[in-house]
Amino acid sequence: MLRVGIVGLPNVGKSTFFTALTRKTVDCANFPFCTIEPNVGVVEVPDARVDVLTQMSHSKKRIPTAIEFLDIAGLVKGAHKGEGLGNKFLANIRETDMIAHVVRAFENSDIIHVDGSVNAIRDAEVIETELMMADLTTVDKRYDAIERRALATKETALVTEVAGLKKFKDALESGKMASTVVLTDDEYLILKDLQLMTQKPMLYIVNVSEDEFKKGDWKSPFGPDKIAIPISVKIEAELSAMPPEEAKEMMGEFGMKESGLDSVIRTAYGMLDLITYFTTGEDETRAWTIKKGTKAPQAAGVIHTDFEKGFIRAEVIGYDDFIACDGEVKARETGKLRVEGKEYVMKDGDICHFRFA
Repeated sequence: MLRVGIVGLPNVGKSTFFTALTRKTVDCANFPFCTIEPNVGVVEVPDARVDVLTQMSHSKKRIPTAIEFLDIAGLVKGAHKGEGLGNKFLANIRETDMIAHVVRAFENSDIIHVDGSVNAIRDAEVIETELMMADLTTVDKRYDAIERRALATKETALVTEVAGLKKFKDALESGKMASTVVLTDDEYLILKDLQLMTQKPMLYIVNVSEDEFKKGDWKSPFGPDKIAIPISVKIEAELSAMPPEEAKEMMGEFGMKESGLDSVIRTAYGMLDLITYFTTGEDETRAWTIKKGTKAPQAAGVIHTDFEKGFIRAEVIGYDDFIACDGEVKARETGKLRVEGKEYVMKDGDICHFRFA
């Protein structure tokens, strides 16, 4: 399951945001190998298609796709040196697929800011600097361990590794994130186990005041190269505690098409370059998560490794065709069901039945 680490300075609304998120947790029994800890929440990725297919197939079970959010505490200035609980929680970030960075953009004399004033850009830079410094320590350690051996032996793999490490080292020393570095395919394959934190996608969640959120004319304080979403953590906490109908009514008053939490979840899903395909029938309708560009056998392997090993073919109906045909029977009769082989690249919304030996 994909993991998103939530980071931020103290008193920016991170814990309240996480608490609101955890009220949206799904039944974890449906997701193998998922052990839930107090600071972990597995939340559903909003997708109306799951409900439509469940109703059309009269499915007994509805299983959406999900993302795991990890509340990472203890990040303060000096975390890369072990300040606060830095070492422990920096290690937690390395195990995530992307980072959700909560920053505060509202004044409130009752909520003391760790730096004495509110400045979203400064706060973001504090966390980014800690992550970059920790990454630089990781890169330097590996670079120093192999540089001489690479020069002495001229071994191709070592020379490639040193070249990639040097790119990271130069970028991080100049205050740039590892994500700005362009690696060759060989360098990427050798260095992907480094798990550099600033190489991960980062979503900025800007916690704004209730009044500013109501205005609806928010402008990001960050540049165009950073993806940022404004939410009022206060409003989200209230919405998540309400019955669905009341929450829908309150969202209507604010002109919200969806909750800020749903927007964050969907955006995180998209930033990880993920798509969804479905299996549907009387027993269950289920959404499956795969990377964009995944071929049919590997997509089948997400369900079970035997499906990939013995893959014969995939019977595929596009979601729109499935709806237009009112299900599989007419889709098959009208030629909308396609038989695809091993080279078929999956599309978002494909409804599949895999044949395997």
